[in-house]
Amino acid sequence: RRFHLYGHSYVGILAFEYIKRIAECKAYYENEDSNGCLSVVLSSSPFSIQMAEEDTEALLEVLRESDDDASTLEQRFRITHQCRTQHMPAPLVDALKHAGAVWRDTVVIQNYVATPPSEQAVTMPPAMAMRGEYDCVNERCLDEWKGVFNHNMVELRTLEGCSHHGLLERGTFYGETLDNFFSKH
Repeated sequence: RRFHLYGHSYVGILAFEYIKRIAECKAYYENEDSNGCLSVVLSSSPFSIQMAEEDTEALLEVLRESDDDASTLEQRFRITHQCRTQHMPAPLVDALKHAGAVWRDTVVIQNYVATPPSEQAVTMPPAMAMRGEYDCVNERCLDEWKGVFNHNMVELRTLEGCSHHGLLERGTFYGETLDNFFSKH
Protein backbone atom coordinates (compact mmCIF):
# COMPACT_ATOMS: atom_id res chain seq x y z
CA ARG A 1 0.00 0.00 0.00
CA ARG A 2 1.30 3.49 -0.93
CA PHE A 3 0.36 6.53 1.11
CA HIS A 4 1.19 10.14 1.95
CA LEU A 5 1.71 10.78 5.66
CA TYR A 6 0.47 13.97 7.33
CA GLY A 7 1.11 15.05 10.90
CA HIS A 8 -0.06 18.27 12.49
CA SER A 9 1.63 19.81 15.54
CA TYR A 10 2.84 17.12 17.95
CA VAL A 11 1.53 14.40 15.63
CA GLY A 12 4.10 15.69 13.11
CA ILE A 13 6.75 14.52 15.56
CA LEU A 14 5.18 11.05 15.49
CA ALA A 15 5.06 11.13 11.68
CA PHE A 16 8.75 12.03 11.48
CA GLU A 17 9.76 9.36 13.99
CA TYR A 18 7.67 6.80 12.10
CA ILE A 19 9.31 7.46 8.72
CA LYS A 20 12.74 7.62 10.35
CA ARG A 21 12.17 4.23 11.97
CA ILE A 22 10.91 2.69 8.72
CA ALA A 23 13.99 4.03 6.88
CA GLU A 24 16.26 2.53 9.52
CA CYS A 25 14.46 -0.84 9.50
CA LYS A 26 14.43 -1.08 5.70
CA ALA A 27 18.22 -0.70 5.75
CA TYR A 28 18.38 -4.23 7.12
CA TYR A 29 16.43 -5.75 4.21
CA GLU A 30 17.93 -6.31 0.76
CA ASN A 31 14.75 -5.95 -1.29
CA GLU A 32 12.88 -2.74 -0.75
CA ASP A 33 9.26 -3.37 -1.73
CA SER A 34 7.08 -0.89 -3.57
CA ASN A 35 4.86 -0.31 -0.55
CA GLY A 36 5.29 2.57 1.80
CA CYS A 37 5.22 6.26 2.34
CA LEU A 38 5.37 8.46 -0.77
CA SER A 39 5.85 11.73 1.15
CA VAL A 40 5.42 13.29 4.56
CA VAL A 41 3.97 16.65 5.63
CA LEU A 42 4.90 18.11 8.99
CA SER A 43 2.32 20.83 9.61
CA SER A 44 3.12 23.30 12.40
CA SER A 45 5.28 20.62 13.99
CA PRO A 46 7.96 21.62 16.46
CA PHE A 47 11.49 20.38 15.72
CA SER A 48 12.35 20.73 19.41
CA ILE A 49 9.95 20.99 22.33
CA GLN A 50 12.28 23.27 24.27
CA MET A 51 12.64 25.54 21.24
CA ALA A 52 8.87 25.61 20.75
CA GLU A 53 8.27 26.43 24.41
CA GLU A 54 10.87 29.22 24.35
CA ASP A 55 9.30 30.66 21.20
CA THR A 56 5.80 30.44 22.70
CA GLU A 57 6.98 32.24 25.84
CA ALA A 58 8.52 34.99 23.67
CA LEU A 59 5.20 35.41 21.82
CA LEU A 60 3.34 35.55 25.14
CA GLU A 61 5.76 38.21 26.37
CA VAL A 62 5.03 40.38 23.33
CA LEU A 63 1.31 40.08 24.07
CA ARG A 64 1.90 40.94 27.74
CA GLU A 65 3.89 44.03 26.75
CA SER A 66 1.08 45.27 24.51
CA ASP A 67 -1.61 44.62 27.14
CA ASP A 68 -0.87 43.38 30.66
CA ASP A 69 -4.42 42.10 31.27
CA ALA A 70 -3.68 38.50 32.31
CA SER A 71 -7.37 37.59 32.14
CA THR A 72 -7.37 37.96 28.35
CA LEU A 73 -3.87 36.62 27.61
CA GLU A 74 -4.95 33.08 26.69
CA GLN A 75 -7.69 34.34 24.36
CA ARG A 76 -5.35 36.88 22.72
CA PHE A 77 -2.72 34.19 22.20
CA ARG A 78 -5.30 31.87 20.64
CA ILE A 79 -6.62 34.51 18.25
CA THR A 80 -3.13 35.64 17.27
CA HIS A 81 -1.11 32.43 17.09
CA GLN A 82 -3.32 29.34 17.34
CA CYS A 83 -6.50 29.93 15.34
CA ARG A 84 -7.22 33.33 13.82
CA THR A 85 -11.00 33.00 13.80
CA GLN A 86 -13.35 35.07 15.93
CA HIS A 87 -14.77 31.93 17.55
CA MET A 88 -13.11 28.58 18.02
CA PRO A 89 -14.18 26.27 15.18
CA ALA A 90 -16.35 23.37 16.41
CA PRO A 91 -13.88 20.65 15.27
CA LEU A 92 -11.10 22.30 17.30
CA VAL A 93 -13.32 22.74 20.37
CA ASP A 94 -14.28 19.06 20.14
CA ALA A 95 -10.69 17.90 19.66
CA LEU A 96 -9.44 19.94 22.62
CA LYS A 97 -12.32 18.74 24.78
CA HIS A 98 -11.22 15.13 24.18
CA ALA A 99 -7.46 15.73 24.29
CA GLY A 100 -5.31 14.65 27.14
CA ALA A 101 -6.88 11.41 28.34
CA VAL A 102 -3.39 10.12 29.18
CA TRP A 103 -1.39 13.36 29.08
CA ARG A 104 -1.94 16.87 27.91
CA ASP A 105 1.13 19.00 27.92
CA THR A 106 4.69 18.74 26.75
CA VAL A 107 6.04 17.43 30.04
CA VAL A 108 6.34 13.83 28.77
CA ILE A 109 8.18 14.95 25.63
CA GLN A 110 9.97 17.99 27.05
CA ASN A 111 13.41 16.73 25.96
CA TYR A 112 12.38 15.88 22.40
CA VAL A 113 14.63 17.16 19.62
CA ALA A 114 14.38 15.62 16.17
CA THR A 115 17.52 13.72 15.12
CA PRO A 116 18.60 12.32 11.76
CA PRO A 117 18.25 8.62 11.04
CA SER A 118 21.25 6.33 11.31
CA GLU A 119 23.76 6.38 8.45
CA GLN A 120 22.59 2.92 7.35
CA ALA A 121 19.00 4.09 6.81
CA VAL A 122 17.49 4.10 3.35
CA THR A 123 16.41 7.44 1.92
CA MET A 124 13.42 8.87 3.72
CA PRO A 125 10.43 10.09 1.70
CA PRO A 126 10.30 13.67 0.38
CA ALA A 127 8.95 16.10 2.96
CA MET A 128 7.21 19.41 3.36
CA ALA A 129 7.44 21.27 6.67
CA MET A 130 4.86 24.01 6.81
CA ARG A 131 3.62 26.60 9.27
CA GLY A 132 1.28 29.53 9.37
CA GLU A 133 2.55 33.09 9.06
CA TYR A 134 1.40 33.83 12.64
CA ASP A 135 2.04 30.32 13.96
CA CYS A 136 3.43 29.72 17.44
CA VAL A 137 5.79 27.26 15.67
CA ASN A 138 8.07 29.87 14.14
CA GLU A 139 10.47 29.90 11.19
CA ARG A 140 13.44 28.93 13.35
CA CYS A 141 11.67 25.74 14.40
CA LEU A 142 10.60 25.04 10.82
CA ASP A 143 14.07 25.57 9.31
CA GLU A 144 15.62 22.97 11.60
CA TRP A 145 13.62 20.17 9.94
CA LYS A 146 15.82 20.41 6.84
CA GLY A 147 18.83 19.14 8.76
CA VAL A 148 17.31 15.89 10.03
CA PHE A 149 16.24 14.29 6.78
CA ASN A 150 18.83 12.17 4.98
CA HIS A 151 18.24 13.99 1.69
CA ASN A 152 17.65 17.49 0.37
CA MET A 153 14.03 16.94 -0.75
CA VAL A 154 12.54 19.03 2.06
CA GLU A 155 10.25 21.91 1.14
CA LEU A 156 9.61 24.64 3.69
CA ARG A 157 6.37 26.56 3.39
CA THR A 158 4.87 29.46 5.34
CA LEU A 159 1.15 29.91 4.74
CA GLU A 160 0.11 33.55 4.50
CA GLY A 161 -2.64 34.70 6.81
CA CYS A 162 -2.62 31.49 8.85
CA SER A 163 -1.64 30.60 12.37
CA HIS A 164 -1.21 27.15 13.96
CA HIS A 165 -4.52 25.77 12.68
CA GLY A 166 -4.36 27.01 9.09
CA LEU A 167 -6.61 24.19 7.92
CA LEU A 168 -9.46 25.66 9.99
CA GLU A 169 -8.72 29.25 8.95
CA ARG A 170 -8.11 28.96 5.20
CA GLY A 171 -9.25 25.44 4.37
CA THR A 172 -9.27 25.71 0.58
CA PHE A 173 -5.84 27.36 0.42
CA TYR A 174 -4.48 24.82 2.91
CA GLY A 175 -5.90 21.92 0.88
CA GLU A 176 -4.50 23.29 -2.36
CA THR A 177 -1.07 23.58 -0.74
CA LEU A 178 -1.22 19.93 0.29
CA ASP A 179 -2.58 18.78 -3.08
CA ASN A 180 0.19 20.63 -4.87
CA PHE A 181 2.85 18.93 -2.74
CA PHE A 182 1.28 15.46 -2.92
CA SER A 183 0.89 15.68 -6.70
CA LYS A 184 4.68 15.95 -7.05
CA HIS A 185 5.16 12.66 -5.22
